[in-house]
Amino acid sequence: MIMRKAGLLMPVASLPSNYGIGDFGKGCYEFIDFMKECGIGIWQILPLNPLGYGNSPYQPYSSYAGDELYIDLDTLYQEGLLKKRPQPLGKDNKRIDYERVRIYKGSQLKKAYKNFVKTEEYEMFIKEEWVYHYAVFLTLKKQNHFICWNLWLEDQRKWIKDKNFDVSIYQDEINYEMFIQYMFFKQWKQVKDYAGKMGIEIMGDIPFYVGLDSLDVWMNQEDFLLDEKGSPKFIAGVPPDYFSETGQRWGNPVYNWEHLKETGYKFWLDRIAYNAKLFDIIRIDHFRAFDTYWKIPASCETAIDGVWIEAPGYEFFDTLLKTYPDLRIVAEDLGDMRPEVYDLRDYYKFPGMKIIQFTFDPLEKNHSFKDRKNMIVYTGTHDNETMMGWLTSQPVEIQKAAEETLYKLGYESGDILWDFVQYTLDNIAETAILPVQDILGLGNEGRLNVPGTLGTPNWEWRLTSMDELRRKQGMLKKALEKSHRIKVS
Repeated sequence: MIMRKAGLLMPVASLPSNYGIGDFGKGCYEFIDFMKECGIGIWQILPLNPLGYGNSPYQPYSSYAGDELYIDLDTLYQEGLLKKRPQPLGKDNKRIDYERVRIYKGSQLKKAYKNFVKTEEYEMFIKEEWVYHYAVFLTLKKQNHFICWNLWLEDQRKWIKDKNFDVSIYQDEINYEMFIQYMFFKQWKQVKDYAGKMGIEIMGDIPFYVGLDSLDVWMNQEDFLLDEKGSPKFIAGVPPDYFSETGQRWGNPVYNWEHLKETGYKFWLDRIAYNAKLFDIIRIDHFRAFDTYWKIPASCETAIDGVWIEAPGYEFFDTLLKTYPDLRIVAEDLGDMRPEVYDLRDYYKFPGMKIIQFTFDPLEKNHSFKDRKNMIVYTGTHDNETMMGWLTSQPVEIQKAAEETLYKLGYESGDILWDFVQYTLDNIAETAILPVQDILGLGNEGRLNVPGTLGTPNWEWRLTSMDELRRKQGMLKKALEKSHRIKVS
């Protein structure tokens, strides 16, 4: 018998900390303890890779590297790499000021680097090919004022292929970037090990596409449809939908699937295998693109002018699962899908997703598929309004209809938000995951991201302490027990 599971959706960046952004410090461990005490078994996070344009975790500089923002300064002090405990910065700020935090943490990390003595573990870590290449990539980006790699001087741009440019003139900067990656992964391993001891599985998130301005593309240019100057011929996105009348023009380069096939899909296999070392479960964002993807000419200013292209989904997953048979994959299959997407998902028995908000929204077309056990049900995800935000933004007649529907189903606690939470947990899906904002009852001030938009206030919401969440612990535990999802130690 498969146990019914429950999880929380909470970005690491949104956790409480002393330094204005959630990191791998005390707040991280307290959150794991909270899940353990509630009987929750899954922690779903967002990508931890270096944030790119608009501070989006879905436009990273690398699919392998981690962002230095997540390194805990207090741990560096305890290890003796910082001689003085850093002064708190923005501890009580409810929004993340990325620029301010990055400058402050950067100054402290440079002090720690000067006190760092290389160890055998460090020397083993930097032998991984991507570590040195990423250090060179980011060093050259900084030398070029962070412009995209395809705009660098030719000798620097071509270094990744011919190694003719003498990067040794930047050796100290390169060593610093490798130190950053080592500290990131050392601290993350400690977090993951602790979560494992507490019986918490971590669900990581892999964007289907990678950013143009990334080591992924610079190092594997043949795997993408680029011109001779390294600019995309075609870009990714989705056509007009529920979120946008002009579609979403993401700007990511699309894959050269013919070349990927010739290499045995090495780029993808390596990428997923590496992430499988970091997470227990991998959610693939925009899973539908393994069936068909929206191909937009790079010259188009919107996503309206595009064409659906079939991808070699079955051949790819046959190759992937033959090589790594123990992978646990979740398919993000939200949106207006053709049936073949679900056929692909079900052929490999990947759990899909369902958003409860959509089932109560008369304007949403994608709620006709039946509830299934092999599925993860959410009140909402990082791309949705909070449950309370959605409800209060609806016309009065929709609010009343939702309340009446819940009442007829036996949900009459007097707190409609909590009725939505209980309704979600009671779903037949084997796994139910709740965003922390919905447990807290936040309106759209707690919304994490609005698809198709960039910059403030996206990705900035954060908790300033665990106190408010702990006050909800009794209610949450009771709801989990009622839905038979509580994890027993």
